[in-house]
Amino acid sequence: MARSCDVCGKSPVIGRQVSHAHNVSARMWYPNVQRLRVVVGKTRRRMRVCTRCLRSGRIVKAGSRRTAETNG
Repeated sequence: MARSCDVCGKSPVIGRQVSHAHNVSARMWYPNVQRLRVVVGKTRRRMRVCTRCLRSGRIVKAGSRRTAETNG
């Protein structure tokens, strides 16, 4: 699925939108997924990563200072 995180597997959630007049319609909530270059092992890959995984440090972005320090 294109709108899911490759790291944690977070994917769209289906629910209902309820208006003030209680009109109900179906809708989806999408995770904030960014496509970026990530260091996996010693290789660099393009992955779709949600911003929570990005902020928590679960991945290392290619070209960042952390990459230079670990491969250094």
